[in-house]
Amino acid sequence: MNFRQERDSLGTVRVPADAYYGSQTQRALENFPISGLTFPPAFMHALALVKKYAARVNKELGLLDSTLADAIIRTAREAVDGKYDDQFVVDVFQTGSGTSTNMNMNEVLASRANEILSGQKGGTAPVHPNDHVNLGQSSNDVIPSAIHIAALTLIHDRLIPSLNNLRDRLSEKAKAFGDIQKLGRTHLQDAVPLTLGQEFSGFARQVELGLQRIRAVEPRLAELALGGTAVGTGLNTHPDFAGRVISLISDHTGLDFREAENHFEAQAAQDAAVETSGALKTIAVSLVKIANDIRWLSSGPRSGIGEINIPSLQPGSSIMPGKVNPVVPEAVIQVSAQVMGNDTAIMIGGQAGNFELNVMLPVMAYNLLQSISILASVTQIFAEKCVSGITANREICAGYIEKSLALVTGLVPKIGYDKAATIAKKAYETGKTIREIALEDESLTAKDLDTYLGKKS
Repeated sequence: MNFRQERDSLGTVRVPADAYYGSQTQRALENFPISGLTFPPAFMHALALVKKYAARVNKELGLLDSTLADAIIRTAREAVDGKYDDQFVVDVFQTGSGTSTNMNMNEVLASRANEILSGQKGGTAPVHPNDHVNLGQSSNDVIPSAIHIAALTLIHDRLIPSLNNLRDRLSEKAKAFGDIQKLGRTHLQDAVPLTLGQEFSGFARQVELGLQRIRAVEPRLAELALGGTAVGTGLNTHPDFAGRVISLISDHTGLDFREAENHFEAQAAQDAAVETSGALKTIAVSLVKIANDIRWLSSGPRSGIGEINIPSLQPGSSIMPGKVNPVVPEAVIQVSAQVMGNDTAIMIGGQAGNFELNVMLPVMAYNLLQSISILASVTQIFAEKCVSGITANREICAGYIEKSLALVTGLVPKIGYDKAATIAKKAYETGKTIREIALEDESLTAKDLDTYLGKKS
């Protein structure tokens, strides 16, 4: 491999000749060979978006030479489009402010701008990664801003549409199954009947409430720390800088971002990220309930509950021919477990706001964006590959009702709790149905049974 020499305040560093990043990125690569995990593209594109509009505003304010600014803007636009994704190489587990990742971006943009202007990548002239690309900024306000931009963008572009789709598919099934009577279950034991449609309407409502919860965090995510620089005071930045940059970011994304009401809160704490993760965890809990119920309802096909059928997508066993498993609900459950684990890391990260800066920003960003992304993906798959293809087994649903001891509950208004319990006990001991035992009672007629138990299916 060929190398070039790059200099920074600590001395000279050898950097791969074909790399756009520079000395500080190389030092981070050598200092943090920890996980191989890097920031997702959504985060780096959000960070590049900040750099693009920062250069534009600094140019308009007369703080940055137009030639240099135009080169940075062009390069940042390319980064937003994903052209340099392979150059963002710093491990997630790094300095808690994310400074190494901010400098990774600054160096890549400066290096590419220098290549445009001079024909040589790398270096600090004519474009300097700190003096020009990072002008008016600090890692301490840029990284929290990029977290909010990336999170809110992913929520709007991916998660909300996926949840809407899942809710709609569940609502369609609730309507389609509205006339199918089935046995209710509480404590995993037989309970009084309801319709399959009513059961699915509960699932749809869970998803709708999840949508409401994630939308509720938007006003806090929309606040950006940009403009606070090192500790929230705005040192070394123009008073108009943040507002103008944020306005351009809002225009670009179509989202209503605004400058933080209090920069000291915005940089010292990450409560909005913690709140957002809590909403994601609640959605994950809802999805586990729905996925598990669908697994149980479709279990069998001959020795389980079997009240519904789900699509057969792939062979389920390497040893048992013909076996088909509920693979999509199982994927939903696994994703949900990951989201719950991510929430714990984010919660602990939120406690690391020491004085004027939170020092677990990278791991919070990684986990938050992963949670949003995988929830969006799995809910889309759940809706399209599982829920949309569910069908009902009407005969099985009806058969369970007629055999259930819980059916006796319908007789309580007519004969009282104690007598109904006696009938249930006798039905259990004899293996007969509630209807058969009740018909043996001279005080109950077939018409009474149709009234209180419903007509036999």
